[in-house]
Amino acid sequence: MNIIVWIGFSQSLFAALLMFTKKESSLSDKILSGWLTLLAIEFLTCGLDYQIYEQPLLSSSFLLFNPAMFLYISSLTRPNFRLKWVQLLHFLPFVVFEIAAYVIKEPLSLQNFFVVNSNYPFRISFTVANFISWVIYNPLSLYFVHKHRMHLRDERSNIEQNESLGWILSVTIFYVVYCIIAVILAVIAYFVDFPSLLLHIYNYAVLLAIVYFLSFYGLRQQVLSQEMLVDEVDSDIPYKHSHLSDEDKEKIEKGILRYFEKKEVYLNPDLNMDLLSKALKIPKYQLTEVLNTTIGKNFFQFVNAYRVEEVKRMLVDPKNLYSIEAIGYECGFSSKSSFYKEFKRITGMTPAEYKNQAGA
Repeated sequence: MNIIVWIGFSQSLFAALLMFTKKESSLSDKILSGWLTLLAIEFLTCGLDYQIYEQPLLSSSFLLFNPAMFLYISSLTRPNFRLKWVQLLHFLPFVVFEIAAYVIKEPLSLQNFFVVNSNYPFRISFTVANFISWVIYNPLSLYFVHKHRMHLRDERSNIEQNESLGWILSVTIFYVVYCIIAVILAVIAYFVDFPSLLLHIYNYAVLLAIVYFLSFYGLRQQVLSQEMLVDEVDSDIPYKHSHLSDEDKEKIEKGILRYFEKKEVYLNPDLNMDLLSKALKIPKYQLTEVLNTTIGKNFFQFVNAYRVEEVKRMLVDPKNLYSIEAIGYECGFSSKSSFYKEFKRITGMTPAEYKNQAGA
């Protein structure tokens, strides 16, 4: 048990220091550094020597994790995000329970958590507060990441892994599953004689895995440009107040299709909605509406469908001397992984399988 704790503490603290001293450190980096520091404190004060929650001081630190994750995700996905004094309210439950634990001298010991005494209501209140924190912050975090990814697909024709935040989505889902299992184990421990050491090992082994995720990917995460981000308040307003008639939509659709077929703009790997909007002199939100509601695709899907068709044409061309990977780049894809993924999604087979099937 102590091995897990010491590894977790060392990794958390070291990653926090690297994040904080990172060259061109952003606000997101500083928030993640704070989150990792909280995890380091949790490992050292609560996990060492199998003494989880034996002391009142910092015994409610779990109440800090969900707000920290939420603020980090918000800093990555929301434009012009700034830390404000009002956001300290996210940490109010932690302060309340810290003061209460110190006043009544009640250690939130897992071994004695279900012992009925005068402080039993306090321990139950702590559990309820944690549960409410999970229920509020986890869905919000998932929502912001999902909305960011959907926004990118309406704006970009190529999306880099660093921009899609797939790693933080995986971490969030992993954390949600961890929380659900923790609740199930707590319920089991209430009704049956369940070894508390197993709960400790599970808890800190999962936290250690989260620390490694955050350390590895957080250090590689770059600041996203403001145009990649979507405001959670204003992003859907154009749809709610759309005045496009069916005739307008049909006209815009024909303009888009004609432009793509004549200019072959999909071959440009840097093609985005801004460039298309300027070329057609049509507002982005109208283009997005027509693509989504009339054509039935987001911008990312629409452009890559053209690219895949061009790839298919080149694969069966007997005069083609390019390798399969080079064809992908020639047709506008910015990476091998996105090329293969989109080709497989649209055709149901890999480029090599398609080429062999076509007899080229």
